[in-house]
Amino acid sequence: MAGHETHPEDRQDLLDLGGQIAFVSGAGQGAGRAIALAFAKNGAGGVAVNDFDPLKAELVAAEIRALGVSALAVPADVGDHDAVHAAMARASELGPITLLVNNAGNAGPNVTMRPMPPFWETAPSDWDRYFRTNLQGVMNCCHAALPVMVQHQRGRVVTIVSDAGRVGEARLAVYAAAKAGAAGFMRSLARETGRHGITANCISLSTLEPVLPEPERTAFLESDKAKAHVERYIIRRFGKPDDVASMALFLCSDAASWITGQTYPVNGGYSLAV
Repeated sequence: MAGHETHPEDRQDLLDLGGQIAFVSGAGQGAGRAIALAFAKNGAGGVAVNDFDPLKAELVAAEIRALGVSALAVPADVGDHDAVHAAMARASELGPITLLVNNAGNAGPNVTMRPMPPFWETAPSDWDRYFRTNLQGVMNCCHAALPVMVQHQRGRVVTIVSDAGRVGEARLAVYAAAKAGAAGFMRSLARETGRHGITANCISLSTLEPVLPEPERTAFLESDKAKAHVERYIIRRFGKPDDVASMALFLCSDAASWITGQTYPVNGGYSLAV
């Protein structure tokens, strides 16, 4: 019996973004850059590249334009409410923003950095920098983007959170609190926005490969410290930016149109191993 023949015109690419315009925060390097490029390669009509560093934002925007896709660098500190609204207004020159990825974050100390002291040895001034970017920054970007999504009755919001906020991590209490707060905010946002055709989801990460120049990157990955850290993961490697980008693309696509209020671990199995 002959199999069913599929004609090219019958095929549907559910991951194609259909010309929508995306705003990606913290997109000057690492996972944010990978997300912005993945969107450009998969049907986005334009990408607004946000980063705290104007040069990094412009370099990624130039990479996207080289692919034949419209892009603007919209540098801003996501912790600054007015600056975010101004950046979103500039980004709207590309068209209505219906895809938002909250990737910008003040990273918790990873294996390349000196650990934070115990919580009781920290000061409120230490806490502010984590909450400003990791929680307030998410709220600022959503506050600026959602009115247009509601107007168009269509939208996707994806926020990058952390396994530190899901399972806990010693000496990362403040960072974990900020990331857990962002995840809770997104679940509530999903309930508020669903009737407007908007989904809100999170991607929860463990440690990605550090963004370091060579030969420092290779030296770090081959160090005993890095090798010991990798043993914490069922899949014995650090995450890569493209691991994050593929999940963000899925959650912003029509393939995920009936998924909202969820947190997806992209972590090499870390949360099963702890």
